[in-house]
Amino acid sequence: MRVFQKNSNIFNLLSEGVSEGIIVVNSEQLIVATNSSAEEMFGYEKDELVGKNLDTIIPKRYHQAHHSHVKNFISRSEKRQMAKGLDLSGVAKDGKEFPVEAGLNPFKLYGNTFVMALVIDISERKAREEELSHWAKIFDESLNEIFVFDRHSLKFINANQGAQDNIGYTLDELLRLTPIDIKPDIDEIRFRKLISPLLKKTKKKIQFETIHQRKDGSRYPVEVHLQPSNFGHQEVFIAIILDITERHDYTEKLERTVRKRTEQLTQALAKEKELSELKTRFLSLVSHEFKTPLSSILTSITLLGKYTQTEQQEKRDKHVTTIRNKVKYLDTILNDFLSVERLESGKVNYKVECFPLSKVINEVVYDSNMLLKAGQKIQYPENIDDLIITFDEKILQLALSNLVHNAIKYSPENSIIDLQVENKEDALILKVIDEGIGIPEAEQKHIFNRYYRAVNALLIQGTGIGLNTAKQHLENLGATLEFDSKENNGSTFIVCICKEPTTSY
Repeated sequence: MRVFQKNSNIFNLLSEGVSEGIIVVNSEQLIVATNSSAEEMFGYEKDELVGKNLDTIIPKRYHQAHHSHVKNFISRSEKRQMAKGLDLSGVAKDGKEFPVEAGLNPFKLYGNTFVMALVIDISERKAREEELSHWAKIFDESLNEIFVFDRHSLKFINANQGAQDNIGYTLDELLRLTPIDIKPDIDEIRFRKLISPLLKKTKKKIQFETIHQRKDGSRYPVEVHLQPSNFGHQEVFIAIILDITERHDYTEKLERTVRKRTEQLTQALAKEKELSELKTRFLSLVSHEFKTPLSSILTSITLLGKYTQTEQQEKRDKHVTTIRNKVKYLDTILNDFLSVERLESGKVNYKVECFPLSKVINEVVYDSNMLLKAGQKIQYPENIDDLIITFDEKILQLALSNLVHNAIKYSPENSIIDLQVENKEDALILKVIDEGIGIPEAEQKHIFNRYYRAVNALLIQGTGIGLNTAKQHLENLGATLEFDSKENNGSTFIVCICKEPTTSY
């Protein structure tokens, strides 16, 4: 703890401008530093957490398993972004639990190992998800028409497809109407008197029968179930309507309609959830992937100023190297983001031309050799010197570099990354085969999704962008990218380039 306190000024400089909570623990799982965001999040005064065990802010039910997880994590000394989909919780000083997301970053200082946890309180997001689920449940479980209208102006806000089909109005038309407009036998004074028990909160729900009038003028008897609710911050009424003209036949028709509407709503909710997860994943990626190298750069720059003596040149060179490597890593991430932006905006201009395959292979292998771990080796493909390929040279180099770099990153020391080329009559097949950690079967369907990281790869640095962009570029040029993988038994990624003429973009 004293070792870390020597650098408290640097820690305060780096941490107090961060909106996320920062908690630093030593190898004994004792908290040695926090920032004000973390203290506020967990309800503690300044430095009140310092010296306490990490269990203090973790629910008791996780204590036993957590000790071994932390020891294993520290021993591996690798960065970790907590897996998506897990329900993680923190516990405040008053005992209240709240949902969090956390990223773990190990580092060493004066020979001592520490772990920095970047913690985000996601209570608000959870609340919004529950609110969205509330509306989904209403739509999903109902077999009847559903109308939503403002509690005060009575203007319609929404209506399910079954309601639109039966009443004959489109949703846009309904948004200009009130329930009075479809009830020929009830005027506004009578209707407001009818709903007054709900406004006064003397009743939670009312049920009555009335007549509805369709857009074409036809009328039908209905049973109305009306109750108050909230649409975000707006006070509304939910009206569930049952056409009782032919109760049994009509119920069957509504079931089909509601199933259709439920499917549409489910798809919409799934898309909304996917977009929300992408946004959260992106923000988390930026937070973790940018903040750590930037912190290292700032620390190295600060320490450089202290090494003023000639004999300290070695230390200066070490920090200059750190800055150079971190800047190069940030540049790589930014290029990934720019590639994504160009794909989404359609600004990619492909240049299809003839070139020797060996030229690309040589460049990929040369660059990759600098990334090899101890004992790793790249197996060069045979019989490719005379192969001429018609494709976009830069895109092929980008895709193969991504696949080979991944093979190196996710494979152990003393392993072989095998490059194979099959020159078939109608296609050229390129394979990158590794002996790495492989991809769990349950997660293989997501591996080309943007920002997705398999659970067994979360401790390894990466953005989750490379495979996505490589696949999109290759498919835009008529090629394919597929893979075969087994967890703990390596992966084979396969690029197939058709020999038919390719249109230049």
